[in-house]
Amino acid sequence: MQSKLDSWEGRLGFRVYWLIIGLGLLIVGIIFINHLVTGVTPDNTAVSIFGLPVFWYGIFIMGGIALGAYVVSRMARDRAVAVFNEIVPQSVQDRPLDSLGLSKSVQKKLTDRHYATVGQLLLQWGFDSGNLPLDKKETAVVAKKLRQVDGVKREWVVNDAPWRQWNPDHVWNGLIVVLIFAVIGARLYHVLTPSPSMAAVGIESPLDYFRNPAMLINLRAGGLGIYGGLAGGALGAWIYAKRHNLSLLNWTDIGVVGVALGQVFGRWGNFFNQELYGRPSNLPWAITIDPEHRLPAYATFERFHPAFLYESLWSLFAFIVLYVLAKRYSNRLLKGELTALYLIFYAVGRILLETVRLDSRTVSVAGLDLNMAVATLVSIIIAVVAAVWVIVRRKKQAASAGQVSVASK
Repeated sequence: MQSKLDSWEGRLGFRVYWLIIGLGLLIVGIIFINHLVTGVTPDNTAVSIFGLPVFWYGIFIMGGIALGAYVVSRMARDRAVAVFNEIVPQSVQDRPLDSLGLSKSVQKKLTDRHYATVGQLLLQWGFDSGNLPLDKKETAVVAKKLRQVDGVKREWVVNDAPWRQWNPDHVWNGLIVVLIFAVIGARLYHVLTPSPSMAAVGIESPLDYFRNPAMLINLRAGGLGIYGGLAGGALGAWIYAKRHNLSLLNWTDIGVVGVALGQVFGRWGNFFNQELYGRPSNLPWAITIDPEHRLPAYATFERFHPAFLYESLWSLFAFIVLYVLAKRYSNRLLKGELTALYLIFYAVGRILLETVRLDSRTVSVAGLDLNMAVATLVSIIIAVVAAVWVIVRRKKQAASAGQVSVASK
């Protein structure tokens, strides 16, 4: 399957995910234009299965996550192939599979999975030999045959191959852990900083959640905070990376590319729910909010800033910049810099977004309202810390390079 996809993409000259991204943007663009023309927002329920509603919000959130993860898995594979091509001689890669002298049954099992060369087999072997269509005895035989090939180092077969670090399966396996912690973190952030509109369901402060514990898990009546989700997701990624002996920052540097892409589409779920809109506006691209979804203080207004669209477009810009840097300039960047850049991107975008958003909880100190959204304060702190971290590391690198240069003279 992978070889067929690689071949197809080779003929196209670009990755298939660009088609998916383009199609997704086209679809949401048509939906939005139709809304501007008609003033009608599609129902937030996509379909009912056995009487249970499936919401567009969930579809866009999960669709964005899946698309982001797919892009990251392809980027990881590209990096694995780059490492593989750098250290494995081309003469080894191009050797026909039948040169290994395998039995007909084993040969057939491998060729049926489109393994035609030693290089194709060795790449997958380095990822995980357990994913090959072989039993234990056959695996042992193939391992022996690979070790006998001139140019194949023993450690590539029996130990961790250098390209195993970028096994794309880590994306899908790690995603489960990351999502669990991300949801917990996102919910915790919301619970600690409930928006003013939560007063409608009896929540005016974090303590109200603990007075009514059932509300803690009632996601329908509350929300999820992105910063809590990022913090929880980072914890989940750290746990997974530590367990599998992976470099956390190496993976977060490409992981944030997928996160930014996921936010591009995930934010459209807010459009269908008619939530997280901005101040009243008469701009041509202002959205119409139905009366039942308007905040009480703005009940007489009909059209509002599409805050979700602003964040989606900002995330699209961030995705493109991060993607280009990760694909073309990763060798010039220090480990962790793409992660820091994503945090700066999101923080700056959120600071700008809070200037038009409604229903944001503000910072209070000793009972004094500072008229600043909690998200704005958090964003400023994150942006400053991330920027300082990058600058300090760059200065240390420059100083170290200077010392090496002086010593070489």
